[in-house]
Amino acid sequence: MQQAIDLATTKMQEGHGGPFAAIIVRNGIVIAQGFNRVTSSLDPTAHAEIDAIRKACQQLQSFRLAGCEIFINCEPCPMCLAALYWAGIEKITYAATRKDAADIGFADDWIYSEIGKEPTNRAIPMRQTMRREALTSFKAWQEYNEKIPY
Repeated sequence: MQQAIDLATTKMQEGHGGPFAAIIVRNGIVIAQGFNRVTSSLDPTAHAEIDAIRKACQQLQSFRLAGCEIFINCEPCPMCLAALYWAGIEKITYAATRKDAADIGFADDWIYSEIGKEPTNRAIPMRQTMRREALTSFKAWQEYNEKIPY
C-alpha cells in the first residue's frame, strides 16, 4: 500500500493528474502499477486503476486478472470499481475513502449516489429508445459460435 501512496504523490507532483495510484499484485509479485493521467492525457477515463488494469492485462496476456489483487491509495470510483469486477480482480485493498476524495474536490461519492437513482432521475438526462432494434445485436451474439464469453 505504501508503494501506491508514494506513487500517487510522486506522479501528482510531476503533473500527471490527481493523487491516485494503483498496484496490481499476483502471488506477491507486482504485475503492474498505474497512476492518474486524467489531466495530462486529456482523458477522463485515465484513472490509476484503469491504467494498472490495462498494463496488467498486457503483461499477463489475458483480459482476466485471475489470482490478482489491487492496492489503491483511495477507494475506487464507480467506473474503476466496475472495471475491477470486469477484470476479475480477486481482492481490492484501499486506503482513503470516497468521502476523503470528496473532501478534496473529487466527484466519486456524488457519482455513487447518482448510480442508485432511476435513470430518469439522474443529473444527466437519460431516455431510452429503439430497444427492440438493439436486441437484434444481442440475439446475434447469442447465436455467434466464435464468441469469447466474458
